[in-house]
Amino acid sequence: MLSAAYESLDYDTCVNSAWLDEERTMGYKYVVKKDVARWLVVLLTAVLTALVACVIDMAIECLSGYKYTWLKQYTDYGVATNLMIIPFLLWAAMNIGPTLLAAFLGSYIEPVAAGSGIPQVKCYLNGVKVPRVVRIKTLVSKALGVIMSVLGGLAVGKEGPMIHSGAVIAAGVSQGKTTSFKHDFGFFEYFREDHEKRDFVSAGAAAGVAAAFGAPVGGVLFSLEEGASFWNQGLTWRVFFGAMMSTFTLNLVLSAYNGFPGKLNYNGLLNFGKFDDLTYEIWEFIPFLLMGVMGGLLGALYNHINLKLTAFRMRYIQKPWQKIIEAAVVAFVTAVVAFLMMYLIHDCRAADTQSSEYPIQMFCGIGEENAAAAIWFQTPERSVRSLFHDTSDSYHWSTIGVFFVCYFFLACWTYGLGIPAGLFIPTLLCGAAWGRLVGMLLCLFFPDQKWVDEGKYALVGAGAMLGGVVRMTLSLTVILMECVGNITFGLPLMIVLMVAKWVGDFFNEGIYDIHIQMQGVPIMAWDAPPLSNNIYASEVMNRPVVTLKSVERVGHIVNILKANTYNGFPVVDSIPTSENVCYFKSFGTLRGVILRSQLTVLLKHKIFNENAEVWQNSKVDIHLFRISYPRYFTLDEVDLNPEDMNCTVDLRPFYNPSPYSVVTCTALPRIFNLFRALGLRHLIVVNDNNEVVGMVTRKDLVKYRIWKHRGQMGLEELVIYNNVS
Repeated sequence: MLSAAYESLDYDTCVNSAWLDEERTMGYKYVVKKDVARWLVVLLTAVLTALVACVIDMAIECLSGYKYTWLKQYTDYGVATNLMIIPFLLWAAMNIGPTLLAAFLGSYIEPVAAGSGIPQVKCYLNGVKVPRVVRIKTLVSKALGVIMSVLGGLAVGKEGPMIHSGAVIAAGVSQGKTTSFKHDFGFFEYFREDHEKRDFVSAGAAAGVAAAFGAPVGGVLFSLEEGASFWNQGLTWRVFFGAMMSTFTLNLVLSAYNGFPGKLNYNGLLNFGKFDDLTYEIWEFIPFLLMGVMGGLLGALYNHINLKLTAFRMRYIQKPWQKIIEAAVVAFVTAVVAFLMMYLIHDCRAADTQSSEYPIQMFCGIGEENAAAAIWFQTPERSVRSLFHDTSDSYHWSTIGVFFVCYFFLACWTYGLGIPAGLFIPTLLCGAAWGRLVGMLLCLFFPDQKWVDEGKYALVGAGAMLGGVVRMTLSLTVILMECVGNITFGLPLMIVLMVAKWVGDFFNEGIYDIHIQMQGVPIMAWDAPPLSNNIYASEVMNRPVVTLKSVERVGHIVNILKANTYNGFPVVDSIPTSENVCYFKSFGTLRGVILRSQLTVLLKHKIFNENAEVWQNSKVDIHLFRISYPRYFTLDEVDLNPEDMNCTVDLRPFYNPSPYSVVTCTALPRIFNLFRALGLRHLIVVNDNNEVVGMVTRKDLVKYRIWKHRGQMGLEELVIYNNVS
């Protein structure tokens, strides 16, 4: 089903008389000024995104250090005194406490900050207006929440939320004002439209990817592959510039913070470490392909379990206090699982402070540490790095196997909680675990072979698992290549990701697409549904159409706005007869289209023909509409007296006189391509006499969707509901 609560962005520029007057007045200096300002906004966005990433990383490292130091002290004390209940209760409390705060931020303060934010950003870049997705309040809740989530020991990462954070920063910087604090700084006013704002959000998302993974090229490809439904060549260079500056700024700050100023060794928040010998033999493509299949199967299972959990949550866990309780339960179960693994699995190895910052002896001998504790007593990012680089005798296969099974289901359960949390790291950790098991198996079959490296297969497994869950190919391949720092290993990673995607797509869709569909968001696919050329505009369009005249009475406009929730109204110059309206023949000759937001601004400022003072004493231009963006006035905020109702409004300077339109026999794929390429919100359907006969919106197209399952496919028509819950 689709939700009627989501509206489209007005990506198409309204080229009306007010807009043309500004263009004629400003001249070429104005064009150059805007172009320079675009680069400046991208630079500010990149620097601020990197600084937010640095603050998050420093806070997590500092607070995690305190947490695991205390836990190590009390665990050693519990082993010595045979009172293991003390470290267990402390661990549970130190998991539940931060998780409660994260859940409070993601449930009460700003619910849209919960999760990774990537599905919401993907929808926004696709052209869907997601409520509250780019607010400052959302950014603060996201940043603080993800710190608490990671500190709570949950199966989460901090990298995914950085993409959302970069998008929020870009949206805020580009507008030159904050609606949350109701303050206008007075600059970048010419960027206050959906067209410009969405382009900056794509740059912010790329800067977030670059800061999270140290992958500027991967950030550009992520915005292009996963988000933007309409793209231009000039945007590519600015997005890449922003991603590079974000990586550089984060590298500069973290290097200084870690005591190496000027030595830029910290490319991103996620550091895979340096692989000494990441080479492969030609015959290794066979196990790589099999691991790709395994990643696709496990990814499909992960998505299926999470789909059922999300459906359960949408039905039974709707209230904020219920979400907080569920998050606390998950934090407690995570502590129980970790503690039981440490207590029951006696896998001892030589203590190594380089691989384990907080070695836990448990019941091992002097100079040894518990291998299971080494995985749990650190942040998930460090655990991934440990599985990549620890020596072959660091873990027993049973330790890795039990950890994978437990962490897989914990990660499934955790994603979708009402907390700000990322998906990348727990998925990489699951894949690294079973990938290392594959490496152990190959070492058993091919002993003393140099090409068998457990860390290498852990990397392949991590990529296969992540690809099987999120189903990204191009951008994910480049992100992993940039994280690894080895272009030679790009081909195996690409093949593994492609196979994992193909196998996973046989059963279900990617995790982000599943969550988008469950929320009923009308997101447009890359291509129109195949075999849909027999569906015409006359079958897709909405009727009857509410129209306005070029000069309209205020009372009539108010009545129309009260009676309808539409956001666009065709302007016609001939009144249709009652017969034409009754039989849906036509609704008048098309002259243009005007938006609901424009009408409310005109009513709010009383731009009436009879109100000469407004025209003489105030400047009636495009500035009036920009200062109201993005939260335009509602009809309740418009103060009109009875005398105003009889006044008239001349819509000709404000409506778009050249809206896009199609004839009734236009096929669905052509309409789809217009929406996709031009970012349309409304498309008017006319007859041979240029008379309005219908309107097509995004939801009218998206409701025709292709379903694919186990090698079969078909076309389905979705139902549009006012509420999806």
